[in-house]
Order: sequence, then C-alpha cells, then structure tokens
Amino acid sequence: MGVEPSQHRFLILADGQFGPLSSKTANSCIRYFPERIVAVLDREHAGKSVQDVLGFGGPIPVVGDFARGIAEGHGATAVLIGIAPMGGRLPDEWRAWLRSALERGLEIWSGLHTFIGDDPELGPLARAKGVRILDARRPPPDLPIADGRAAEVEAFVILTVGSDCNVGKMTAQLELRDELVRRGHRTSFVATGQTGIFIEGWGTAVDAVAADFIAGAAEQLVLQGARGNDIVLVEGQGSLLHPGYSGVTLGLMHGACPDALILCHQSTRDFIGDYHGREPWVRIPPLPELIDIYERAARPVHPTKVIGICLNTFDMDEAAAREAVARAEEETGLPATDPVRFAATPLVDAIIREAAMI
Repeated sequence: MGVEPSQHRFLILADGQFGPLSSKTANSCIRYFPERIVAVLDREHAGKSVQDVLGFGGPIPVVGDFARGIAEGHGATAVLIGIAPMGGRLPDEWRAWLRSALERGLEIWSGLHTFIGDDPELGPLARAKGVRILDARRPPPDLPIADGRAAEVEAFVILTVGSDCNVGKMTAQLELRDELVRRGHRTSFVATGQTGIFIEGWGTAVDAVAADFIAGAAEQLVLQGARGNDIVLVEGQGSLLHPGYSGVTLGLMHGACPDALILCHQSTRDFIGDYHGREPWVRIPPLPELIDIYERAARPVHPTKVIGICLNTFDMDEAAAREAVARAEEETGLPATDPVRFAATPLVDAIIREAAMI
C-alpha cells in the first residue's frame, strides 16, 4: 500500500484516549511528522498542547470541538484516526464528524480493523465527493504463501521482537533507521502496521491479513525493502508471549527470515499488559529467557540471533532508566539502550558489525 503523508495537514481524532499509552497511532504520527499535524481532537485535554499531554510534540493544540479542529485557521486537509474506539465500532458522534469532514473535502485516514470505506453511509459519500478514504489495514490482493525467498536477499534483515505489545518495536526501527541513514547506510524501514504505513508511506498491516498469508506478506515486504538497500529494518508486531497476538509475531519471523533480532521491552512491565480488559496473567520472563524463546522459535525456518536490547523507559526518571539499561546489558551480554531517550548508537554499532560479517 502506498500513501503520501507529506501532501496533507492532519487533524488527529483521539477523543477520550489521548495519552502516553492509550493513543499509539496518534503519538507516533506526532513524533515523526509533527509539522503535518494541525491539531488533536480530545475533549478531556482541550486547551492544552500535545507537549503538555505527551511530554513531546511541541505546541500543537488539543481542541475539544471538531468544527474548530478543521476550521480554516488550522488548515486541515485530512482527518487521521489516532485511536481505536471501544469495541472497534464507530461511535455515532464520530460518524457525524467524519461525514462533516468528507462534505468539506477532507480525506479520512484510518487504521481501524473496521474499514470506513465499506461503511454504507460514509463510503458512498466519499465516492460522490471524489474524496479518498484510506483504510490502511486493508490488505493487498493476491498475497503469496511464504516460500523462504526473504532468506535469499543480499541485504541484512533485522526484525524487532518484543516482550509484549506496545513496547516500542516500530519506534526502535525508526530511530535505528534514522541513525543508519545519517551514517551513510542504504537502509529501508518496512512498515507492518497501520501507524508505520502512515509514517513511511508504504507497507502492509499484517495483523489484518488472513493467517495463511501473514508470512507471505512479510516475505513480500522484505523483498521490496531490500531493493537498492543494504539494511532492511522490519517493524515487529505483537509478542510470542501474548495469548492474542502471538500468531502474527511468528508469521513475521518465519516470513521475514531475519538475519538478526532486536528485543524490545518496557522496563517497568512485569506482565503482558493488554488482553481485552482482563487482569494480566502471563508473566514476562527475564531477558535471557526471552532471547532463548525467540531464537528457538526462529531456528527451524531460518536461524537468527538477538543482537541488542531496546528498552522503553518513558515512565522512569533518568537515573532509573540508565540503571535499567546497564542491568539489561549485564543480564544479556548484549548492547542495550533506549534509542528515544538516549542514543541509538550501541544498537546501530551492533547492526553494522553483524552486517559486515555476512
């Protein structure tokens, strides 16, 4: 799927869920193309800036009125849905907002599992107005069954894997990509989720692909990402530990055939933290055990190894964060860092070192 975020100025819809952990898509778009965000709609934080709410993003305003958010003064040309509504269905109020946006000629960018373009009201309205609805999770047609071709690319392929969902697998790869490019390496970021697609402009949301074709989708993406590049950074999804999302993780591993893995973990998280509102019951094991789990899972199809640890320390003070990084290095014998808070240097050095050996 190809998209062009640079052509738009977005109003992000995050009503009722705008926060450091509850609005992943909104937050990542704010982090990686803030110049394209005109406002965030969230009535709970109206009147604040995104910096006030997230701790980054600068003076982008948070507004409490949809009409104000798409008013001429803000200059929005598209509405980007930055959260998932409860139950995955569009609330009636959202439907009215999106109808208003389409009537004004604004595009709708959505990463929801429910495709807005198929909505019996909004879809026909968009077509009548000649306005695009981008359903980023809609899978491409004719995906292949994986047959191991990703293992044959000349580029060095790295996949991020995690102790849980929402621990920074996409963010890690984007930070590593930026540093590798800065050092002169031909590097691609392969988006496998809706947020990555919004940021990078292409990719496939593999969690919306039928199970038999997840690995094939990953393989196809690696083949595309390897064209003209020496290093391919594949965005990870889910976790092998997660009762709900382990299937997409394994499909990515077997389809991408990575030469190396980066293990991502939120330092303060002890249990799998999101399972449809239930109390968590799956304990996250120590990092060395996690490394063994992932390397064993990959081995039958394409042996690989974890070469570094990426920590998410957003909810720790700096002293505790540095201690967590040092402890991860001591426990695993591998380089570790929080690439957003500190430098990506240790992990980039490891990637360059390993890539030179193949």
